[in-house]
Amino acid sequence: MNKNILKTFVLALGLAVSMPAMAQFNIGKAIKAGAKAAKAATLTDAQMAAYVKESVDWMDEHNPVTPDDDPYTIRLKKLTEGLTNVEGIPLNFKVYRVIDVNAFACADGSVRVFSSLMDIMSDDELLGIIGHEIGHVAKHHSKNAFRTELLAGALKDGIAATSNTAAALTESQLGQLSESLINARYSQKQEKEADNYGYDFLKKHGKNPWGMVMAFEKFQKMEEEAGAAAKSSYINKMFSSHPETTARIKAMTERCEKDKIARPATETK
Repeated sequence: MNKNILKTFVLALGLAVSMPAMAQFNIGKAIKAGAKAAKAATLTDAQMAAYVKESVDWMDEHNPVTPDDDPYTIRLKKLTEGLTNVEGIPLNFKVYRVIDVNAFACADGSVRVFSSLMDIMSDDELLGIIGHEIGHVAKHHSKNAFRTELLAGALKDGIAATSNTAAALTESQLGQLSESLINARYSQKQEKEADNYGYDFLKKHGKNPWGMVMAFEKFQKMEEEAGAAAKSSYINKMFSSHPETTARIKAMTERCEKDKIARPATETK
C-alpha cells in the first residue's frame, strides 16, 4: 500500500480510540475514502485501457469527426497508409473539424488530428507531427499522463475500480479526462524522447523525418510572428521555450544529415 495512504489509516485509527461516536463515524468515512484511493492506485492495464477507450469514444462523439469521403479524411488516410501499429499497439486515425491547431495521440493508439493543423501543414510536416505524437504513445508518456489525471480524479471524486471492472465515469469526469488528453503537457526530456522515437518510426516506415524539422521550423516562425500571447495551444504545449525549440530543430537536423536523408522541397498541401 502507498506509504502516504498507510499513514492516513494509522492516524485515523489512532484518533478513533479517544474521540466521540460522531467523530468516529466521520473518520470511518475517511478510511473508506482512503481505501477507494488505494484501490484506484492499483488500476490494472486492462482497466486503464477501458478508461482510455471510454474517453476516446466520448471525444469522438462530442467532436465533429470528418466522414470517410471528406477530403481531410482522404488525405490523412493516404498519408498514414502503412502506419498500422506502434510497439504492438494498433493505430487508428481520425480528423476533428475544429478551428484549433492541434493533434494528440492516446495510449490506445488513437491519433486525432485537427483540420486547422492540416490546413497549415504540408504532407511531410504533418507526418512529422504525427510521428512525434506516436512517439509519446510508444514511450508511454500518454499512458502515464492519463493515469496521473485519472488518479487525481479518483482521489478527488472517489472513482475506483470494482473487481476487475473499471467504474463508470460521469459526463463531467469524461470531459475533464478528455481535455487532459488533448492538452497533455510533457517535460522537455519526454518531448525529446518523442522526437527521437518519431524520427526512427518515420524512417522505418519509409517516411521522410525531415518533416519533423520542417514542422518545428514552421511553429517557430508562427511563434515569432504572433508573439507569446497569441501562440496556439499546440505550440504552447510542445515548446516550453524558444531556445528549446531551436535545440530540438538542431538535433533532428543533425540526425537527418548524418543519415544522408534529402530534405524535401517545401510543398503545398
